[in-house]
Amino acid sequence: METPDSQLIAAVLKGDAASFEPLIKKYLPRVFATARRYARRDSEVEDIVQEVWLKSFQKLASFRGEAPFEHWLMRLTVRTCYDFLRGHQRNRETTFTELTAPETDWLDRFVTAPDSASEDAAGAKLLIDRLLEQLSPANRLVITLLEIEDRSVKEISKITGWSVPLVKVRAFRARAEMRKLLAKMTKEKYL
Repeated sequence: METPDSQLIAAVLKGDAASFEPLIKKYLPRVFATARRYARRDSEVEDIVQEVWLKSFQKLASFRGEAPFEHWLMRLTVRTCYDFLRGHQRNRETTFTELTAPETDWLDRFVTAPDSASEDAAGAKLLIDRLLEQLSPANRLVITLLEIEDRSVKEISKITGWSVPLVKVRAFRARAEMRKLLAKMTKEKYL
């Protein structure tokens, strides 16, 4: 039988550091999957995950237990990913000039017959990944949470600490930035 999170947290706070390990084992897949959405290289993902667990251990006393531990941990994970994006923004490589063949094929199909374009989403995924890599950290965060993770504006507000109107404004700006990047990539062919 699995020990409840609250008992494990209480044990860690009393000095039993080994009680933190079951929490890591339980939530590692979710933390790893979230980090993978914000970083592409395995080494970067591993760095983010390690930072999340370090911060969560150090800040465990700030967990009040009003919401499930998983919610607190995922909020910490998203904020750590955002910090990573901001820190690495200056080091980004901007290496796209033209669309690849799968991206062009998918866009052509989408423009002519939107319903059939979803059948082969590999080109779409490549295109979205390239666009996301070029977004500013705040825009990438809001698009990932809103469109990829399908979270509500209120949830994003709670996770990020931004107000609801700010989340809406950032979502609007992020979509506009994506359109601008896509227009640059396609030389206005599809827009």
